[in-house]
Amino acid sequence: MTARTMPPSLPPAAPWYRQRWPWLLFAGPAIVVVAGLVTAWIAVVSDDGLIAEDYYKRGLLINKDLERTRQGDVLRMGAILRVAPGGVLTVELTGAPAAAAAPAALRLLLAHPTRAGDDVALTLPRGPDGLYRGRLAVATAGRWVVTVESDAWRLQTATAATQLDEVRLGTAGAPE
Repeated sequence: MTARTMPPSLPPAAPWYRQRWPWLLFAGPAIVVVAGLVTAWIAVVSDDGLIAEDYYKRGLLINKDLERTRQGDVLRMGAILRVAPGGVLTVELTGAPAAAAAPAALRLLLAHPTRAGDDVALTLPRGPDGLYRGRLAVATAGRWVVTVESDAWRLQTATAATQLDEVRLGTAGAPE
């Protein structure tokens, strides 16, 4: 008879937690769970805020704003906004029917495109010389969206790109 030989013995296997493959398999789901928890935390902590509670009413008011803008175009109105050093500003209405359509006061809206907290809304009374005057308390450097309006009409908005020293709106900004 031949003697049977025994296979060489294998070294004892290490426990599963000392193996590399189980940890690589657990890493993917663990990363996803951590990312999900971080996303949930960001969603709870940060407030997106509601754009507008009365969005439907605001949507209906857009038609009124468009009609006021059309009225300013029909009247061929224009305005020249000048800001002097010290924040003193004047608005001069231009156009043939400007004197007839000149209200007792104008609303000047200065909107900053990136910082809503810097937006300014001023009511400018008309002086005896026909100019509308007021004082601006914010710094005028930077980009501004300028709107001049009354209850009856609204001029097309203009953007002041660098310095808010002179801005022409409506027909005052059109080439001669």
